[in-house]
Amino acid sequence: MHHNAHGAFTADFPWPAPAKLNLFLHVTGRRDDGYHLLQTAFQFLDYGDSLFVTPRGDNQIRRADAPADIPPENDLCLRAARAIQRASGCDLGVDIRLDKRIPMGAGLGGGSSDAATTLVALNRLWNLGFTTDEVAQIGLAIGADVPVFVRGHAAWAEGIGERLSPIDPEEPWYVVLTPPIHVSTAEIFGDEALQRDCPRIDEDALRSGAAVNVCEPVTCRRYPQVAEALAWLRGFGPARMSGTGGAVFLPCASRQQASEIAAQAPASLHSIVARGCNRSPLVDAISRS
Repeated sequence: MHHNAHGAFTADFPWPAPAKLNLFLHVTGRRDDGYHLLQTAFQFLDYGDSLFVTPRGDNQIRRADAPADIPPENDLCLRAARAIQRASGCDLGVDIRLDKRIPMGAGLGGGSSDAATTLVALNRLWNLGFTTDEVAQIGLAIGADVPVFVRGHAAWAEGIGERLSPIDPEEPWYVVLTPPIHVSTAEIFGDEALQRDCPRIDEDALRSGAAVNVCEPVTCRRYPQVAEALAWLRGFGPARMSGTGGAVFLPCASRQQASEIAAQAPASLHSIVARGCNRSPLVDAISRS
């Protein structure tokens, strides 16, 4: 290490990359460039991936355990590292090892969260001194959901995801069930049947339960396993799909209730029992160090 200011961040320090839920998702319109205008609310889960980040003296950026099925140009950790290296002109490199727990293509934000944690970690480890706003701006170029993970607070999001205001919804336990499929976000947003004319709402509508996820009908039609998972979980309460799916989630009164529901879930579904948290585990880890 070049400096000992980061004593806590040794190579075996697990940088958290938490999952997120979209508590609702409305499409209010579409820009001329084809981007959809959204309203959504993000909340983190105290469950996620871990990154192990080791600075290098040369300028090489490497994944220690790059998955065979993801070409390097699609690897969001590598893209994030290259982006912040370019933005800073830093001549250091990094080895990144990812311990992956968040199911991919599930609407839980795994790739975006990994990218955000990469940016936040390298800003620290390379001593770049970017502000949170600057790191979020670099992240936005990688993906619309990256800034919320960089900022690390539950948020109301508008526009293409770049206008964020902090919110503090309740922090229930959730059971989150994911069928064994990858949902293509582009495919869902490209579907003609997607409702794109939602009236704009405010946070009160979220609290009253008036807000929904408009992607649900499209995803459920294209991916029957998502429809089945949602129908099954709705047997226990007002379940929702997160993002473009296929993860579905239900807020529960207690960890025990969430665990009991998860224990009964069909064996084909990946199940997570986790607490909703308005302050990201990433922010907690950094502030403790």
